[in-house]
Amino acid sequence: MGELGRIHQILVHLGNYTMTFNLEVMIMTWIVFSFLLFFGYMTARKSSNSLRPGPLQVVGELLVSNLYTLTEDAMGTDLAKKYSPMISALFLFLLISNWIGVIPIFEEPTKDLNTTLSMGMMVFVVSHYAGIRAKGLKAYLRAYVEPIFFMAPLNIIGEIAKVVSISFRLFGNIMGGSIIILVITYLCYSLILPPFLYAFFGLFVGTIQAFVFTMLSIVYISVMVN
Repeated sequence: MGELGRIHQILVHLGNYTMTFNLEVMIMTWIVFSFLLFFGYMTARKSSNSLRPGPLQVVGELLVSNLYTLTEDAMGTDLAKKYSPMISALFLFLLISNWIGVIPIFEEPTKDLNTTLSMGMMVFVVSHYAGIRAKGLKAYLRAYVEPIFFMAPLNIIGEIAKVVSISFRLFGNIMGGSIIILVITYLCYSLILPPFLYAFFGLFVGTIQAFVFTMLSIVYISVMVN
């Protein structure tokens, strides 16, 4: 794992404004995207031509079926058919993003707050869109003034807090694990403990955090539509 303070940036000047892009996060994100596209292609390419599924197809179907079941339990069959593909894609993206840091010279995209915050904002938009579609705009807006009109500011703050909570939880756990590994690596000179910490924070904690983020996303959408 490299220095946490080293950030490779691209600066784009637009008049009096300067846009900054984290090159490392962008590259790692596209590597994750490429892996997922390759995994999806390899999983589905023989699914309709073979009665004997391969190992990748079994893994893919197991992940998708279990995520669909979780979504169906929370939202019902009709909404599960609509939103389970997004939930599956979200979980797999976060899972691989958290795991990729185990590979030398690679960094987790979720270690950057912009990545986790963008995921949180996406869940926020999707959940409120689902709420408007399910309840109608009038009933959706009425929920903000219940039980009394003066509760509207608190209800709005509560919805914004969901984005902050879900984003910072994932970012804090992944970044915290990176800091712990970096400190202990310098203390132990990468002898015994750091490789174990890579496996623990990268695989175990990364899996748990991806699952927690996904479950909270399902709950947020389910709350808005019910």
